[in-house]
Amino acid sequence: MGHTTRSHEHPACAPLSAAQAAALLDNARALQRAAGNGDRPLPLRGKNLGLWCDDDRERSAALFRRAASELGAHVAHIRPNLGEASSLHELHDTARMLGRLYDAVECQGLPAALVERLAAEAEVPVFDGIALPQHPTALLAGQLDGDSEADDRRCWLLQAALVAAVG
Repeated sequence: MGHTTRSHEHPACAPLSAAQAAALLDNARALQRAAGNGDRPLPLRGKNLGLWCDDDRERSAALFRRAASELGAHVAHIRPNLGEASSLHELHDTARMLGRLYDAVECQGLPAALVERLAAEAEVPVFDGIALPQHPTALLAGQLDGDSEADDRRCWLLQAALVAAVG
C-alpha cells in the first residue's frame, strides 16, 4: 500500500519521455535475457494485482495476467461496478478497498476520467489499459532484440513496467 501513484505520473501509464522509455526497454531486455537463459525471476511473488475489466478472456486481459503471473503475482479479475456517474463517496470507498486488497490495479475498457479519479484516490498504482495495444508501452515492443514473438516482447515490456511500479 505505501504510496499514491497516479496513472499519469508513472512512466508505465502515460506518454513516455525518452529516458523513461530507455529505462523500460533496458529492464525488458534484462527480463528477455533471463527468460532466454531459463531463469525466471519472481520479483512479484506474494503480490496481488487486480484486473478490472468486463471480460478477462480478452487478449489484452490475458496478456496482463500472463505478464504478472510469470513474475509470481496473483491476478484477480474485478468486474467494473462504477461509472462516470458514480458518486464521489462510491469512488472513494472503492479506491480504498482496491488499495487494501491489491498492490496495483489494471483498468481496461473504463472511461479515462474514471480511471484518473480512481488513481487519485487509491494508494496503489492504477494502470489505464497498460496491456492494450494502443498503450504507449506497446510501441516499444518492436525495439526489443531477437526474433521473439510479438506477444513475448509485449509481455516483457509489461513485466518491466509492473516491476518498476510494484516490485
